[in-house]
Amino acid sequence: MPEPGKKPVSAFSKKPRSVEVAAGSPVVFEVETERAGVKVRWQRGGSDIGASSKYGLATEGTRHTLTVREVGPADQGSYAVIAGSSKVKFDLKVTEAEKAEPVLAPAPAPAEATGTPGEALAPAAELGESAPSPEGSSSAARNAPTSGAPDDPIGLFVMRPQDGEVTVGGSITFSARVAGASLLKPPVVKWFKGKWVDLSSKVGQHLQLHDSYDRASKVYLFELHITDAQPAFTGGYRCEVSTKDKFDCSNFNLTVHEAMGTGDLDLLSSFRRTSLAGGGRRISDSHEDAGILDFSSLLKKSSFRTPRDSKLEAPAEEDVWEILRQAPPSEYERIAFQYGVTDLRGMLKRLKGMRHDEKKSTAFQKKLEPAYQVSKGHKIRLTVELADPDAEVRWLKNGQEIQMSGSRYIFESIGAKRTLTISQCSLADDAAYQCVVGGEKCSTELFVKEPPVLITRPLEDQLVMVGQRVEFECEVSEEGAQVKWLKDGVELTREETFKYRFKKDGRRHRLIINEATLEDTGHYALRTSGGQALAELIVQEKKLEVYQSIADLTVGAKDQAVFKCEVSDENVRGVWLKNGKELLPDSRIKVSHIGRVHKLTIDDVTPADEADYSFVPEGFACNLSAKLHFMEVKIDFVPRQEPPKIHLDCPGRIPDTIVVVAGNKLRLDVPISGDPAPTVIWQKAITQLLCETEGRVRVETTKDRSIFTVEGAEKEDEGVYTVTVKNPVGEDRVNLTVKVIDVPDAPAAPKVSNVGEDSCTVQWEPPAYDGGQPVLGYILERKKKKSYRWMRLNFDLIQELSHEARRMIEGVVYEMRVYAVNAIGMSRPSPASQPFMPIGPPSEPTHLAVEDVSDTTVSLKWRPPERVGAGGLDGYSVEYCPEGCSEWVTALRGLTEHTSILVKDLPTGARLLFRVRAHNMAGPGAPVTTTEPVTVQEILQRPRLQLPRHLRQTIQKKVREPVNLLIPFQGKPRPQVTWTKEGQPLAGEEVSVRNSPTDTILFIRAARRAHSGTYQVTVRIENMEDKATLVLQVVDKPSPPQDLRVTEAWGLNVALEWKPPQDDGNTELWGYTVQKADKKTMEWFTVLEHYRRTHCVVPELIIGNGYYFRVFSQNMVGSSDTAATTKEPVFIPRPGITYVPPNYKALDFSEAPSFTQPLVNRSVIAGYTTMLCCAVRGSPKPKISWFKNGLDLGGDARFRMFSKQGVLTLEIRKPCPFDGGIYVCRATNLQGEAQCECRLEVRVPQ
Repeated sequence: MPEPGKKPVSAFSKKPRSVEVAAGSPVVFEVETERAGVKVRWQRGGSDIGASSKYGLATEGTRHTLTVREVGPADQGSYAVIAGSSKVKFDLKVTEAEKAEPVLAPAPAPAEATGTPGEALAPAAELGESAPSPEGSSSAARNAPTSGAPDDPIGLFVMRPQDGEVTVGGSITFSARVAGASLLKPPVVKWFKGKWVDLSSKVGQHLQLHDSYDRASKVYLFELHITDAQPAFTGGYRCEVSTKDKFDCSNFNLTVHEAMGTGDLDLLSSFRRTSLAGGGRRISDSHEDAGILDFSSLLKKSSFRTPRDSKLEAPAEEDVWEILRQAPPSEYERIAFQYGVTDLRGMLKRLKGMRHDEKKSTAFQKKLEPAYQVSKGHKIRLTVELADPDAEVRWLKNGQEIQMSGSRYIFESIGAKRTLTISQCSLADDAAYQCVVGGEKCSTELFVKEPPVLITRPLEDQLVMVGQRVEFECEVSEEGAQVKWLKDGVELTREETFKYRFKKDGRRHRLIINEATLEDTGHYALRTSGGQALAELIVQEKKLEVYQSIADLTVGAKDQAVFKCEVSDENVRGVWLKNGKELLPDSRIKVSHIGRVHKLTIDDVTPADEADYSFVPEGFACNLSAKLHFMEVKIDFVPRQEPPKIHLDCPGRIPDTIVVVAGNKLRLDVPISGDPAPTVIWQKAITQLLCETEGRVRVETTKDRSIFTVEGAEKEDEGVYTVTVKNPVGEDRVNLTVKVIDVPDAPAAPKVSNVGEDSCTVQWEPPAYDGGQPVLGYILERKKKKSYRWMRLNFDLIQELSHEARRMIEGVVYEMRVYAVNAIGMSRPSPASQPFMPIGPPSEPTHLAVEDVSDTTVSLKWRPPERVGAGGLDGYSVEYCPEGCSEWVTALRGLTEHTSILVKDLPTGARLLFRVRAHNMAGPGAPVTTTEPVTVQEILQRPRLQLPRHLRQTIQKKVREPVNLLIPFQGKPRPQVTWTKEGQPLAGEEVSVRNSPTDTILFIRAARRAHSGTYQVTVRIENMEDKATLVLQVVDKPSPPQDLRVTEAWGLNVALEWKPPQDDGNTELWGYTVQKADKKTMEWFTVLEHYRRTHCVVPELIIGNGYYFRVFSQNMVGSSDTAATTKEPVFIPRPGITYVPPNYKALDFSEAPSFTQPLVNRSVIAGYTTMLCCAVRGSPKPKISWFKNGLDLGGDARFRMFSKQGVLTLEIRKPCPFDGGIYVCRATNLQGEAQCECRLEVRVPQ
């Protein structure tokens, strides 16, 4: 079934259309097929149309026409054209000649919304007669005529919905009619607003959908009814209709006009032309320009125009976008429909570009990802992190809450993390998921990826006859997998003719063609998501081959005559004729058909049976004939002592030759006479005496005849047989020559050569033994190497000893074998040839271009060929030749795998053509040649340095780091590069320069401070040059600060002061690090970091301790290796201090008990453990007591009581109906008492 929106594959490139003609005139229907040679059939009412005086049929290439002459009312009806499996219907409607002219209706039709905006309102305004309905509604195409030919007979619509207009508050109906005569099921119709807003989900107060079916006309009517129209309803709409194998859609527009007040301006009437006839309506298009435009009325009415109500104004665009920006994505569709936004894709793109201030989620610390992907059968985990670890979460799938069932869904809660685990994902799990916490939720989409469906057993090539059943079978790796069947690259579908049948049986897929035709020949493929299988179908015309014809017979009286023949088709039946008349079987004449062998047996032959016998196969122009000779034995009367005599019809007594087919029965019946009865001696080649009476070779002798029989004649039975009869009176002798003929021996294995892209040449030798008959020809077969089915390549015998086989699939390994055929039949098959693979050379490379030229070299580049083929790509060869010559010179030895090459050692100034070929195992492909000759000469190009952006600033490197500065440049011929530092040439081995044709590199293995400075690089060609300046700064760690000293110490503070370091490391100082160390432990602690000044105060020192201080200087490289340290410790003295403890007022934290969470009434099922929970606070800790119906539960073992952090729990083990009642929890301490109660209902499960 085709996908919605995708038309089925058709054999027609141009289809006929339904027409309406006047009676008596001719009509021509024309179609065009995709390719020439396609057989086209025309039908009317299901019956084929042939060429006659009424109908004319013509074909020119792909163009086919049907001409109906002198059309009459009887020719009206439905017609069809068929090509292959494609069928297109069209209608012919005949009208009377006098009704062909249009007649104007006496009164105008009601206003309809079927034209462009404004046309539906014009008649009412011009006539001044028609008024809107009481409800203010108008109908769009409701009353449109249904008769007549549809605009698009190939589509499904008989009448499409038309554009419409309506005022605010009014109603309008859009109608669509669909022909249902050829539909088995009602069509599916969907209405859309914009691109994807389905109106079936918007049915309500303002929108209704209706449908009906007219059994008389067999037409479906679908209506879209809009009431109380609003300005937001304005926009584009679409109606889609689909059936089992067809799809069609139609677009239309709705315009909603705002309601006019009593004093509103009627722009339409103001701009309407006044009629010359005094208000008459427009009759035809020729009067369209009649009248004048009344602009004065427009000016007069504008002064009386009342202000429009601001509530009726369409909301400003900014307001709509503000509403959309603040709305959640789930409301976009509703808002777009409300405000008439039809371009939803553009709306979403604009919203994405707008700045959207997202509020920070209060429920989630980490939300779900926007989307997840998992392979089918694998496990996926969806995890969120909550702000409140004790919050309850709910998981939704497509809006429905997921319930815990089995092991499919696993809910996990670890701290603030909540995880949903889906195991063994299937396609049903491909959905939208949400995690809901209170009033907030986060969403994601899960995409389940199906593993590719692989082909486990490929298709087999098939060779069938016209009318036979074809069945392709393929096996894939998964059951129920979706596959596509293709023929010559075009997808096959179930069309009206039911040409193709598709079957699924687990992992097996079958394509069935019930009756094959010549058009079904081609390559068939089964395509899955993981590959495709390809096979070839060859359909041949039915031809009958005669493997063994019937032969003439000579038999005697009372003997049995057997005529036998063998044909190629075992299903062929036939009739036997005697002297041209059908021979009917009886008790003496028997007709049999076993497989391919047909036999006629006549017992007790009489002279009346001597005649011409024929076998005629049914359905074939073939006739096999033979003659039955009756042999009479004439024995003359002789007296006693008659010498023996052999009575054979051998004129001149010369040896006769008897031909027998190998495997058949040889019977030599020799009549003899003589008195006394002679003795019969059978000999072969004089020396071998034959006298056995039983076995395969036997001799039977009676008084008047001798019978020599050989069962299943073999080649060794061939020779000259001598029959000798003797008695005392004399003897007689006759020589009989027997020749055994057979099918030829199998030829030797054929040899395959000249293998191409889809063809090869097969050669073989004649068989060693031709079977005693000349070889009439050969039959060739082929098969795929991994297949067991051989496919015949020819039906007409091949007379030569070679044949060019075609129509093979590139990249598939094949084998060949051959049969030899003579008059007896077909030999056994030869051994298979060596396997071979049809491979074609690649196509020519593409985009060959000259990249660079010098005085002796040319640089070429190209792209790989568009078609490489199954042989892959071994490489490329490059050749060149001077302009005007035809001899090509190889530019390099062997092949190159690269798509570029530098051809060297070329003569300067020569004009050369270059060509490139792609090579594979099949040989070189077609060459691609440069369009113009290339002059081998350097092109002068001004030198230019291309200084990278990061080198245009000061380059900073640390000491001992490598320096590698690469600067590309341009220029031809190759420029001269010069480096200088501070205007002086570079000196020393530590700085090296490396130059190439396109760039220069300044390299320092280990940088030192002395390498800092300004470098200048110059590229020069003759008197042209270009320069660039680089500043290199090599930095190091700074030296320590100088003269660190303590300037003052007071209380718990010490003031320090120092001088900047002598060496700043060739870069700016980032600051200082100040540390202190206790004299006792000498452990250093950092007091200040990145401190910019050269004096500081160290606070919060410990009284009575001595301290050392040190300061490090710091820059971008790091801190100085050493620090400036104070030489003597600084002691913090102990002042006299008296401790006075503070007085605190005792606080009373006692509190009477109170329940912060009371008990809640519950209803439970008997047999399941139940818990009652509440929360209490109080100080001191209250005493807890539980009561049921006033009875204390403290001593009952069936109840367990827990108290943790103020949360009180009563556990009731396996409650029964008796446990129902009023439960009370009482809390008591010294400050008071509190209690709460609830009702527990215990239900017995039904």
